[in-house]
Amino acid sequence: MKIRNILVLLASALISLQAFAQASNWPTPNKPITFINPFPPGGAVDAFGRPLAKQLSSQMGTSIIVDNKGGAGGTVGAAVAAKMAPDGYTWLLGAVHHSIAPSMYANLSYDITKDFEPVALIGSVPHVIVVNPTKFPKNDLKSIMEEIRKYPGKYNYASTGNGTSQHLTGELFKMQNKLFITHIPYRGTGPALQDLVAGQVDMMFDTLAGAAPFIKNGQLVAVAVATQKRVDAFPNVPTAQELGIKDFVVYSWYAMWAIKGTPKDIVDKMSAEVQIALAAPDIKERWASMGATAPKMSRPELASYINQEIIRWSEVVKKSNAKLD
Repeated sequence: MKIRNILVLLASALISLQAFAQASNWPTPNKPITFINPFPPGGAVDAFGRPLAKQLSSQMGTSIIVDNKGGAGGTVGAAVAAKMAPDGYTWLLGAVHHSIAPSMYANLSYDITKDFEPVALIGSVPHVIVVNPTKFPKNDLKSIMEEIRKYPGKYNYASTGNGTSQHLTGELFKMQNKLFITHIPYRGTGPALQDLVAGQVDMMFDTLAGAAPFIKNGQLVAVAVATQKRVDAFPNVPTAQELGIKDFVVYSWYAMWAIKGTPKDIVDKMSAEVQIALAAPDIKERWASMGATAPKMSRPELASYINQEIIRWSEVVKKSNAKLD
């Protein structure tokens, strides 16, 4: 009987331990989750991250906070995220910028491929050339290019910061068309767009997600999208290819990363929840209004895609001689 009692007690203890492990596991979060957005408020990552966080919070029944930590083309916030505990309560919302940073910043304190694990691609959106409507005699791309050639150095373009996709898209455009346009870096999309609308700068090679509200309300004029075909949400905006710039095709993408070491079951759970959220009608409608899509990729596919993007943008940096000016 004693042995039997001991066995019963051991079995009960094992069940209790298993229950404790399950209760302490993340799939049912017991405190708020934080999404670190390494860019200032009002930018493209916010345009995707905040609606996604709201949808996830609703479907998961937990509080999700978006914490903006902008600076240095998204590298400051990413460095902060890399030091957080891999417990599933902190995640990084990032962008194509994080595939550019390794070729622009010599002494990054983190490695996007080693310190993080890709979770999901949350959006993909083309770039668009937007101008302040008062800055050029004519607001069509060919006339604007002629004006820039006529007065080299007179005009400038804003970017969301040194080493961002907006910066390199501008440098690519300059390189392909042999134009001299001064680069004015800002600390994020929001501040750059505010100054563009106010007329402090002349033009911008922004993502359609960031610029869309200003295009719709007439504060900015979209002169071309950097796509192979016109965007359904903005059918009147021609493609750069239509206007004779054949190789000017640029998309920005947005993703979620887990901190390296986050338990696999937690990453699996978040990945599955994100896919459910992206299929929600409200999210699909909002993405479409920005000219964005959310191509579905497995985590290994996303990791491979990010590595390809690192190679691609490093070549653009070398060919354009882009600098952290």
